[in-house]
Amino acid sequence: MRRTVWAFCALVLAGVAALGGMRLIGEGVSGGTRMTAEDIAAGQRLYQANCAACHGANGQGQANWRQRRPDGKLPAPPLNGDGHAWHHPDGQLFAMVELGIEALVPEGYQSDMQGFGDRLSDREIRQLLAYVKSMWSTEKQARQQKITARARQD
Repeated sequence: MRRTVWAFCALVLAGVAALGGMRLIGEGVSGGTRMTAEDIAAGQRLYQANCAACHGANGQGQANWRQRRPDGKLPAPPLNGDGHAWHHPDGQLFAMVELGIEALVPEGYQSDMQGFGDRLSDREIRQLLAYVKSMWSTEKQARQQKITARARQD
């Protein structure tokens, strides 16, 4: 099972690189602006309107999110820190929301996670991600910040 998760992460990384990931990785969740309590509250409203149906009202994800369904797709993972979202740098998180998973991985991979770039502005995506990150423990937030910093150096 762990190999499946790591293989998926490797596919996402390859897809981001293939799409010119430097632009995406460099932007980050905050887009160079500090996220305020108002931004996080806006992000919570955006999350409830756009993400909660699949990822759960409290970010808990779908049951058995690590096991493929009969259609071959993985259920929506938790976003509350119990899943793997915090393992990704800001740019990848942004790209996943903006473009959807299928746009970031090799052709043929199927996912229910579609992009929201046609419905949400860059600022709204940053607010949504700021809210998601607010659900993580302080330790996971700090670790994810280090992952983001390393990605920016590459």
